[in-house]
Amino acid sequence: MTTQTGSTAIKTLIAILSVIVLLVSGVGYFTVGRLGGGMSSASNLNLGGDGNGGQGSRNNVDGAVDILLVGSDSRTDAQGNRLSEEELGDLHAGVDDGEENTDTLMVIRVPDDGSRATAVSIPRDTYVHDDEHGNMKINGVYAAHKTAKIDELMAENEAAADGEDAESKQLSEKEIEQAGVDAGRGALLDTIHGLTDIQIDHYAEVGLLGFVLLTDAVDGVDVCLNAPVDDPMSGAKFPAGEQTLDGAEALSFVRQRYGLPRNDLDRIVRQQAYMASLVNKVLSTGTLTSPSKLSKISEAVERSVIIDEDWDVMGFATQMANLAGGNVTFNTIPVTSVDGTGDYGESIVTVDPKQVHQFFEDLAVSETSSEAPAPEEKPEESQDSGDEPVADDISLHVLNAGSVSGMASGLAAWLENTGYTIEETSNAMPGVYAESQIVAADPSDPRAIALSEQLGGLPITANEGLDASSLVVVTADDYSGPIDESATEPETSQSEPDPENTVGTPGGDFGAAEVSPEIDAGGDGPRCVN
Repeated sequence: MTTQTGSTAIKTLIAILSVIVLLVSGVGYFTVGRLGGGMSSASNLNLGGDGNGGQGSRNNVDGAVDILLVGSDSRTDAQGNRLSEEELGDLHAGVDDGEENTDTLMVIRVPDDGSRATAVSIPRDTYVHDDEHGNMKINGVYAAHKTAKIDELMAENEAAADGEDAESKQLSEKEIEQAGVDAGRGALLDTIHGLTDIQIDHYAEVGLLGFVLLTDAVDGVDVCLNAPVDDPMSGAKFPAGEQTLDGAEALSFVRQRYGLPRNDLDRIVRQQAYMASLVNKVLSTGTLTSPSKLSKISEAVERSVIIDEDWDVMGFATQMANLAGGNVTFNTIPVTSVDGTGDYGESIVTVDPKQVHQFFEDLAVSETSSEAPAPEEKPEESQDSGDEPVADDISLHVLNAGSVSGMASGLAAWLENTGYTIEETSNAMPGVYAESQIVAADPSDPRAIALSEQLGGLPITANEGLDASSLVVVTADDYSGPIDESATEPETSQSEPDPENTVGTPGGDFGAAEVSPEIDAGGDGPRCVN
């Protein structure tokens, strides 16, 4: 890979911010009319199909629109024009053409009523099998197939040049390039389908420049750090606490990988927190009523976004015009190991496709169930919750690591009745926890201590990789604290990862990788992250 200042891979990861707002915040409703014919489109994409060409096996009418967002490391804009030296300098991107790795991959699922949007990140180092090129990181699929197609057509051109009808058979350089792009996009869609088992309905590709233009168009975006950082590799040097970053500073903020507990996964969490803050700012301030800001957003989209040619963006954006920030959430696919090893010794992230399939199935179910009317009255608390204060700024993941089915469900119900927000209730991964405990980023967190007292003095253990606004509550066979006996239904079991389903060699953390937190774009301020 070409050596450059910082990480080329990370620069593409944050590029999708310029399309996030267009697609999931309703900005498109106000800006699409200004874009006119300025938006670039991608053709020859087999989208919304029946299982061929990168499409899912589910019914085509599944009640939702699934969008694949791809971050491009191109040094050109969406119209193919090379960026100026000044623009390249702002991006710290260098002057070479890059390796065209798709280091940003995100699936956005939007129900037909436009009431919410869920963006799911796929780590760039996810190891997958490709029928033509063998095992490889998912971020290299596009480039491998594009290069192979171009090489094939160039060889055919050379052969045609020696024949009698050379002029009529030869393809132009532009035609060969486009054929390569089509091959890369098609292979990527196939790979995403194999990994997620979902039907991709629309495609969006975003360049680097759009991120900086969009961030600056809204006068910067607020972020929050749990601790100060000074990382020379990425250029990230920021104090702890809340702060507002411009486009260039934000590149460094989301580029940092070294020094984070879970490396790329924590970097994704940082990116998602930034995206959520951006969407929140657009939806909660005067951005949508400012002609100058809308003009800048339009410029960012026109210069950096490519969408599939059959997408009725105006209709889609109108559908989402009333979306609220709290209904825009960010997630990451489940992984089985973050320190695996590829066929050539490279560091990889391993996944079990069956787990990923289940993740998206559960997402669809939760979307359906969330449409059900809420009960008029909250059930009475089953037990006295005590005098301890309830933390309303923290979410709980309740896991059952014991042999008694329903223990976590009963505790989750008790905690919810007490006033806590329950983010997840499920079985813990086998072998990870042996005793009941509370897991916190900081064991001295007063909220963790108060919760421990409410639950009979559960020990508090530290996990620096856990988001500061989340706690994990684990019940094992030794748990003797309060539960709601009427709600002890068996937990939905997280499917156990199977090494036989894993491509590559899993690391020592196989099956024990922490769940990435869900982040939403609501609230009064940015979410603090590592």
